[in-house]
Amino acid sequence: MERARLLHGRRRILKGAVLAAVPYALLPDARAGAEDATVDYASAQWQPATPSNYTASNRPAAHTVDRVVIHVTQTTYSKTLAVFQNPKKKVSAHYVVRSADGKVAQCVRETDIAWHAGNWEFNTRSIGIEHEGWVDEPSYFTDALYERSALLTSSVCDRYGIPKDRTHIIGHREVPGTDHTDPGRHWDWARYLRLVASVRP
Repeated sequence: MERARLLHGRRRILKGAVLAAVPYALLPDARAGAEDATVDYASAQWQPATPSNYTASNRPAAHTVDRVVIHVTQTTYSKTLAVFQNPKKKVSAHYVVRSADGKVAQCVRETDIAWHAGNWEFNTRSIGIEHEGWVDEPSYFTDALYERSALLTSSVCDRYGIPKDRTHIIGHREVPGTDHTDPGRHWDWARYLRLVASVRP
């Protein structure tokens, strides 16, 4: 699939057109479309998914949250937010982490059930975190992305009493019944878990 991406000065082709790079600083501020709301994770910015793309719930009272599921978007940060806001897409995650600077958007309340795992049981018991990038391009997995995501995951684990290990912090590919491969072979699990464990509540 052809797509436009800029990384380290490279240009790519999208639908036959050459697209020039636009720095994040020149893109429209994502806050322009955000609603004022209190987030579950203090460093996140509220970028709500449409209610058509998740299930309103009352977790953890109704369900036990005991997993964090790590995803890779296979598209850009801004397009991911747009997908979550499109009622036809029927998909969402609780959080999205941007590659360039580790910026975190919250799209679904942690008490609600995001549709991220492709498995209803896992959706009801997990927090889903999407990471901007492509599974076959490890350069998207920047220091900022790993570090900010690890802070987020550590916070989720601390708040729900989730052990910070590979049994409870899993990749999308490990969800039963999935056909997804993310976060892929380039995701550095040893580094990520080390960062998650190094954060103290």
